[in-house]
Amino acid sequence: MNRATLLLADGTRFDGEGLGATGVALGEAVFYTGMTGYEEALTDPSYAGQILTFTYPLIGNYGVSGTVAQHPHACVAGAVVKTLSRHPSHYASVQDLGSWLDEQGVRTILGVDTRALTIALREHGTIAAGLAVGEAAIAQLDATLARYVGEATTQGLVASVADAYPWGETIGTGRVHVVLLDCGVKKNIIRDLTALDARVTVLPYGSTSETILAHDPDAIVVSPGPGDPRDLAGTVETLRELIGRKPVFGVCLGHQLLALACGAQTYKLPYGHRGGNQPVKDILRDEVLVTAHNHGYAVDGDTLPADLEATMINLNDGTNEGFRHRSLPVEAVQFHPEASPGPFDARNLFARWLERVDV
Repeated sequence: MNRATLLLADGTRFDGEGLGATGVALGEAVFYTGMTGYEEALTDPSYAGQILTFTYPLIGNYGVSGTVAQHPHACVAGAVVKTLSRHPSHYASVQDLGSWLDEQGVRTILGVDTRALTIALREHGTIAAGLAVGEAAIAQLDATLARYVGEATTQGLVASVADAYPWGETIGTGRVHVVLLDCGVKKNIIRDLTALDARVTVLPYGSTSETILAHDPDAIVVSPGPGDPRDLAGTVETLRELIGRKPVFGVCLGHQLLALACGAQTYKLPYGHRGGNQPVKDILRDEVLVTAHNHGYAVDGDTLPADLEATMINLNDGTNEGFRHRSLPVEAVQFHPEASPGPFDARNLFARWLERVDV
């Protein structure tokens, strides 16, 4: 074991033991409230640039299967765990989580009081942090974090993870042709769309409207991804040009980008929504969904223009969770319909939308 330290920008320090991947990880310290789903979370592109704290005290007890990974490699900057299971038990497990984290080069600290850390993050809000594993890394941690705090930005995070699929490749042979703008897409989104009789062509988030339309899609999906939606001004402009020309559906970051394209505003949440237990009310159907979230920014529901109608709200804090255009085939949700916390509360959102797409 290596010695390890997690240092928050306000000077709060947590000492523990590190795994085999040494060095310094820099990013925003955030927390994830799910009791399971650690493999999915660690490979979720929306966690790029973040040091992920697991609030559940025992992580890794069912190992790593490789079949539920959302991206070809780990996307988090670092991981914080109270107790790591060394002897997983599950029929699909192919290796223990600790060895997988080392293979992926994820700096990880163990033995931290994650309850105290989560309380600190809730009181302070998301904060820059450095995670050092090994004596050499710990020795330079203070200076390295100080430099990071002065330079930290979410610019470039989308580019770092929007690489899981060959751009221009069409997946599936379904009835509806969907162009998916890759801002850091999760595997499950493509799985769900193809299961619903769609064929999916993945294009980069920086594609022009002309490039997208040249693929002659029946509809467009804007994927989740990491960072501040205002970083992607070019994508916002492209979506503005596409609205009214093709049906568009946005998920998470895609929800925020579509809102900006329609004239609404976004803002940074104090500590974000991350985990699989967020209650969301479907205003139109008067029902509550248990949903999965992973985002640090939100759409300001008070700024929705007159041609947008709020469709969902978060029952914990009242934030906007969805909207639709009153006359055009444009809609979006902040949470992840492709995840399964309910387990299937939100699964039918893609199905309902695809049913309305004319082919």
